[in-house]
Amino acid sequence: MSSTLLNLPTSTDFSSLSLEQKLDRLAEVAVKIGLGLQPGQEMLLTAPVDAMPLVRRITEHAYKVGALLVTTFYADDPAVLARYQYGPDAAFDYAPVWLHDAIATAFRGGAARMAIAGANPALLAKQDPAKVSRANVAMSKASKPAMELITRHEINWTIVACATPEWAKLVFPGEPESVAVPNLWEAIFRASRIDGDDPVAQWRAHGVELKQRVEMLNAKRYSALRFHSADGATDLTVGLADDHLWAGGGTTAGNGVYCQPNIPTEECFTTPHKDRVDGKVRASKPLSHQGTLIENIQVRFEAGKIVEVHATAGQDVLERLIRTDEGARSLGEVALVPHSSPISQSGLLFWNTLFDENAASHIALGQSYSTCLKGGTKMNDEELAKLGANSSLIHVDWMIGSGQVDVEGVRADGTSEPLMRAGEWV
Repeated sequence: MSSTLLNLPTSTDFSSLSLEQKLDRLAEVAVKIGLGLQPGQEMLLTAPVDAMPLVRRITEHAYKVGALLVTTFYADDPAVLARYQYGPDAAFDYAPVWLHDAIATAFRGGAARMAIAGANPALLAKQDPAKVSRANVAMSKASKPAMELITRHEINWTIVACATPEWAKLVFPGEPESVAVPNLWEAIFRASRIDGDDPVAQWRAHGVELKQRVEMLNAKRYSALRFHSADGATDLTVGLADDHLWAGGGTTAGNGVYCQPNIPTEECFTTPHKDRVDGKVRASKPLSHQGTLIENIQVRFEAGKIVEVHATAGQDVLERLIRTDEGARSLGEVALVPHSSPISQSGLLFWNTLFDENAASHIALGQSYSTCLKGGTKMNDEELAKLGANSSLIHVDWMIGSGQVDVEGVRADGTSEPLMRAGEWV
């Protein structure tokens, strides 16, 4: 992959700022735009230990806006790896339910949630994929009460990123750590739109642009989207859930707080109908999952479920993924991202869904977002399923859009109109 940095307009002052000043900008955007943290609100933060400088600045900005308390949980890659190298077999079917129940209690009590991404994406690449899968299933089950509050957007939450040495060496292979880490930081800063004269104002303007696109899509009321490529490798019809809603550019959580769940973000997304996806599709970018790079994914859907799957690398991991549970073979999200996305134009594979999903239109296997259905946040699982929403322990995004993929909006009467041509909005 190219090591070209993001080609975004940059403030004349930005290049002269110190790393500490740039971190402070990112922290301010994370707290004010990403989380929308409110005075008197508690905040739970998770981060890799290498993110401590960014954590400290985020904590400072949180208290400046009036946070009641900031509680941080750190993760350490070598400690995670030690479990797989030396832990007993029973360890891979266990997760600390007591901890996740406490986190869910905090969310119900009004706490906000922020995560800092930066763990080594290839940390578990050489570990037994069966153990990795078992551990992830156990964790998904234990964290379900807390995660449901997030997928239903009952609370304000966000994710931002921090450059770490092992991650940087994957994004910039062949470069020494002293070069790779600064390069990754610059890519994160530019993708996160903090390089202008007023990053907070820049984010608000970006949010308005995405909202305008969302309003257009909601007004169209398409019954399906059709993705097709000139070479015929992709010819996929994604039926949309009944009463679906498009989202993007921020959301008002159930607690009334407006937040931007992902920094960066370039997508408009909605809920597919779990039983109305048909055709074939080829991934336009590799998928990094559980430490494995899954390359050249090709799948075929019938009546909403994957019935055939191929990959030139990582196929065993992909097959385990879709066997997680009944809903793992069906879609929970479809998103439109223009090929001119700055992350796409960077030429970088970030090995991180937070970034890579914003490089191309994509689909996600697994859990749907109830917020993308009219009245969905007030419905139970059975009511959501009747509208076509999918239920699963997983939610894994992978990219299907590119400069060679067209998208059409299909109306209820079967007629269609161009929505994207060569990966760009028409």
